[in-house]
Amino acid sequence: MDYDYLIIGSGFGGSVAALRLAEKGYRVAVLEQGRRVASEEMEAANRSLPRLFWAPAVGLGGFFSQTFFRHIGIVSGVGVGGGSLVYAAVLLEPKAAFFQEGSWAGLGVNWEAELKPHYATAARMLGRVTNPQLGPMDDYLRQTAEAMTAGDTFGRVPLGIYFGRREATVPDPFFDGAGPARTGCRFCGQCLTGCPHNAKNSLDLNYLYLAEKLGAAILPLHRAALIRPLDGGGYQVTAVNPLTRQKYAALTARNVVLAAGVLGTLGLLFHSRDVAQTLPAISPQLGRIVRTNSEAIVGIVGRDRSLDLSEGTTISSDFYADAHTHITQNRFPAGYTFMKWQSGPLVDDPRPLRRALKTLAAFIAHPLRSTFSWRARHWHKRVSVLTVMQHLDNQLTFRFGRSILALGGRRLRSTPVPGKGAPAYLPVANDAARAFAKVADGEPLNVLLESLANLSFTAHILGGCHIGRSAEDGVIDADHQVFGCPGLYVVDGAAISANVGVNPSLTITALAERAMSRIPPKT
Repeated sequence: MDYDYLIIGSGFGGSVAALRLAEKGYRVAVLEQGRRVASEEMEAANRSLPRLFWAPAVGLGGFFSQTFFRHIGIVSGVGVGGGSLVYAAVLLEPKAAFFQEGSWAGLGVNWEAELKPHYATAARMLGRVTNPQLGPMDDYLRQTAEAMTAGDTFGRVPLGIYFGRREATVPDPFFDGAGPARTGCRFCGQCLTGCPHNAKNSLDLNYLYLAEKLGAAILPLHRAALIRPLDGGGYQVTAVNPLTRQKYAALTARNVVLAAGVLGTLGLLFHSRDVAQTLPAISPQLGRIVRTNSEAIVGIVGRDRSLDLSEGTTISSDFYADAHTHITQNRFPAGYTFMKWQSGPLVDDPRPLRRALKTLAAFIAHPLRSTFSWRARHWHKRVSVLTVMQHLDNQLTFRFGRSILALGGRRLRSTPVPGKGAPAYLPVANDAARAFAKVADGEPLNVLLESLANLSFTAHILGGCHIGRSAEDGVIDADHQVFGCPGLYVVDGAAISANVGVNPSLTITALAERAMSRIPPKT
């Protein structure tokens, strides 16, 4: 075998696996379809869309991706460090209901108790601290919470960012000198296009950095294409360069850890099971239960042309509008200005067709007001974006089949579960946008993909390889091992088996920590 463990993906699950398995003495390699992204590339990406976007089909090799399906649009990060490169660094723990619902309930595992020490480990590794600075945007959110009779729930969010002394570089402050030097946050609001200033605790600065020091090999520009079991145990993994289509020599390993994100993990397992038929034992439950955080995104653009809300971390404060609705504000960097063209008038209606018609009518009846966001100068300084997430379950099913979007080839295809579709409209989100716009003197906005196409838009796609008792009701067991495939594990967001209700990065990390803790050291 070339390795004891091959890890596919370097995000929150894969990076944990790389470090913990390397610590246990295993020979480890990480296959990552994206590139290593240097600070200067992140700075350039904040000014240039071609430098930001990952779209290898058209020759773009950045590190931010938007993927669209019939019922959902998904944003994600691609590169060494996965989603941590472009996430907002929010590290929240879910409410107690998360541990008692979903497909993993009733398995005889006290998930809340078992995960508690792993949440603590994940928080320490990711450098979680409470945001130390609030600004005008946070004050608007506080007033919004008060207007919605939820002012007592407003607060600062926990973040995975090194604050220290602003712009001062110091020796590693997290791992007793074993990690890289770090620089204090300058509150530039660029978290979502990558932190070029060495402040955000992305995975290449903690888990992956330490794993490489222990001998783990990280192989960028390696997209896993097929998993094939070997006679006598173990697996062969073939990979290609997604930018050049170059095929690499196949690698072998006794075990494989899948952590390629929901889309990457599902696509690879579907292809191996249904097309190449190398993994026919994978459960028919694959892709059956996929969910978002039941979220909607709304925005507000200030009318004051001199307004500048850009100083601060991307997300710095939050509140609970009710028992199951969590709301955070977002600052957008200059590199996200393209998103102004995805915004339109705020429109209410639970029926998708009527809402779409009302949106079109608003453009006709009030063209100046409806296009205000498009015409706003210095848009990124004047926009406030609210992410509204609910701890109310929703479900989609992902299947694998031919698609026009894949030029006749096969790709994942979404199907809503009747009565449980991922929401594209949340009345409470529109209420929050109006309340925020009132206190901030701004124009409230909907995402046009939501209001016109009834398309749920999310950065938090979860599930598809849910935990169960057997292959009849789950894809993986409580140790994250795929039923019918010994030595094949799933430890990314695809393994999340209930609705988190908040930003899921800390939960994915904690679950991966637990999964790796159950693998014994190499003997």
